Order: sequence, then structure tokens, then C-alpha cells
Amino acid sequence: MLERKIADAGLIIAFLDESEGENHDWAAEIFSQNEHLHTCEAVLAEACARLVYGGMDPARGLRLVTDGTLKVDFSVSTAAARLVRLMDKYADRPMDLADACLVVMTEDHPRSLIYTLDESDFSVYRRNGREVVPFESPPD
Repeated sequence: MLERKIADAGLIIAFLDESEGENHDWAAEIFSQNEHLHTCEAVLAEACARLVYGGMDPARGLRLVTDGTLKVDFSVSTAAARLVRLMDKYADRPMDLADACLVVMTEDHPRSLIYTLDESDFSVYRRNGREVVPFESPPD
């Protein structure tokens, strides 16, 4: 049984932006099936910035936190050394802070699943050195 379901920025944007079409439908289904999802501040910052770039209200992302839909329960300050190691390891991609935080979240909670639109990166990332990072993306 999964201990934790984790939201990446792409899932949040797809949920909040109906123009995302099939990705919106997938994201809405994920949100409807879960009382809440976990995430980190780096993902929220990315999602809010992307809302602004899309001409939408960035506070919509934060409202998911205030209403309990998203739980922010990860500290960059306590995981900084692990984040640096991951970002160095995947510098050729390059791995951003949000993705590194999500990978570390799955290390901290091994029975986790990340919901992401970023299949190309998460299919490459590894946690704890060589373990596949569990994630789900929209069906093709």
C-alpha cells in the first residue's frame, strides 16, 4: 500500500488549467481520488510561476494548500546535502530543485508515488543510488 502520493508542478498546473485538455482530465481524476497529495515548496513555487506565465492567478496554487488538498511537508534545509548530490549527479539533464526534492521525498517515504507530466526525466532519475523512482504520468 502506498504511504504517500506526491504532486509535481505539472500535475498541479494541469489540474488548475482546463486548457490542458487530456492532461487536465487526468489531473482532475488524480485529485478527485485523493483526500490530499504531498508536495514541497519548490514545486509550489514552480507551479505558481507557471500560472503567472500562463496569465492565471498564482494564488490558485497556494489555495490548494490552504484548503488541505496539498500538504507541504518537506524541508530543503534538512535535505540540502542530498539535494546537491542529486543535482550534481543529473547535471547533464539538468535536474531542477523541485525534481530533486521529489526524489528525496520518495527516499524518505519509500512507499510513495509521484504524479508528474515529466516522464522523460523521472524515468531516468534514481533514488538511493540505483532504485527506480516510482511515478505515474498520463496515459499516452
